[in-house]
Amino acid sequence: MTLEPLAPGTQVLVTGGGVTGQSVLSVLRSLGVPATLCDDDPATRQRYADAGLAAVDPSTAASRIGDFALVITSPGFPPTAPVLAAAAAAGVPIWGDVELAWRLDASGHYGPPRRWLAVTGTNGKTTTTSMLHAMLTAAGLDARLCGNIGNPVLDALREPADLLAVELSSFQLHWAPSLRPEAGVVLNIAEDHLDWHGSMADYAVAKARVLGGRVAVVGLDDQRAAALLDNAPAPVRVGFRLGEPAVGELGVRDGQLIDRAFADDLALAAVSSIPVPGPVGVLDALAAAALARSLDVPATAIADALASFRVGRHRAELVAVVDGISYVDDSKATNPHAAVASVLAYPRVVWIAGGLLKGASVDEAVARMASRLVGAVLIGRDRDKVAEALSRHAPDVPVVELVTGEDADMHATAESPVTPVTRVVALPGEAPGSRVMAAAVAAARDIAAPGDTVLLAPAGASFDQFTGYADRGDAFAAAVRATTR
Repeated sequence: MTLEPLAPGTQVLVTGGGVTGQSVLSVLRSLGVPATLCDDDPATRQRYADAGLAAVDPSTAASRIGDFALVITSPGFPPTAPVLAAAAAAGVPIWGDVELAWRLDASGHYGPPRRWLAVTGTNGKTTTTSMLHAMLTAAGLDARLCGNIGNPVLDALREPADLLAVELSSFQLHWAPSLRPEAGVVLNIAEDHLDWHGSMADYAVAKARVLGGRVAVVGLDDQRAAALLDNAPAPVRVGFRLGEPAVGELGVRDGQLIDRAFADDLALAAVSSIPVPGPVGVLDALAAAALARSLDVPATAIADALASFRVGRHRAELVAVVDGISYVDDSKATNPHAAVASVLAYPRVVWIAGGLLKGASVDEAVARMASRLVGAVLIGRDRDKVAEALSRHAPDVPVVELVTGEDADMHATAESPVTPVTRVVALPGEAPGSRVMAAAVAAARDIAAPGDTVLLAPAGASFDQFTGYADRGDAFAAAVRATTR
């Protein structure tokens, strides 16, 4: 694959000075490619300028877009961002960091090209990618875990490895048109990031980019994901499902994960060994196993990996059991689809939800989980949308809304009972999010009974009140621990 646009002396604009931007700039420096940083934060621009790098604001970059032969963007920049829209209008190519990594790797820049195993989906990406990495490692294969999971692919390529287990978001995939992984899986597709992509169709197109290599794997129990399989360009097409697998599929029979895609009828592991609760854990394990089996990873390695697997932080993490009530942190459930999977893993749930819905509707999710809810505590900017969905689909579920503004009145709708609204005000020196979460846990505790689960599965992003999902989960855990003192 040609790397002609990255010949020494090529002028490149890098948008975004965060972790991804730092990784891209480091690689460009090693290639002798001059780069200009574009960022909307003056402090970030100044930091890079102090280090000797040209740094401009987005409006300046847009006005000078003709000076650049290539734009390499951080994944958070949508196509509608003015600087990227200007690049597209001027015919300047736009790559993401994953596209740059793929091209450099395919060219042999880092030695023999790695085999990429790519994981995407609305829900379950991190757990599936981590399971996959554990399976590869258990089989004695040299693999690196990277991508959206934390370590940029460009950084992982600097270390010797044969395989990359890569978690990829829809943002990263949108800006990686050349990607052709050895094998890729689309776990599921539900409404998420529609404010970024503009439509479900564009969101699905981005996800489908992982299916263009040798092996394409999709979740057959998810209608939108399953629809991608017939049009996948991969010569080997595989599905996975919770039920009995047909030929060419992985599934479940008699409490065992079964492979009928890469073997005639091979038992891989016991469902009971999967540490992630509920059907979502089984689906994640099947997806990881499908990618591992595409490389002939033996069943023993898959079983060993699942038996020793530990769920990551803020992903259905049991924080404590207090007075018979379980407190579970699934702050990583940042969209309605993920929240449904989380809630359905428990029989009786007091649901802590809210945040930024990113354009997604929560109605279908609430309808699916209504029978499991014994209460709801709502936080964040879009809590009113969640409250409205609860009033339509779970009108008998008691709901508490926590607000930080002036509106602390009791209110009601024609469809729902009166909902108490509690005003939460941060004390001096106290983070507002921590104050809100302490009140949320207290309200949930008042609703819950022994045997219930108080579940933080927000269905929305966290940036309205927290620095990220980890900060939100940590605030939840701190509030729970405070109840035991």
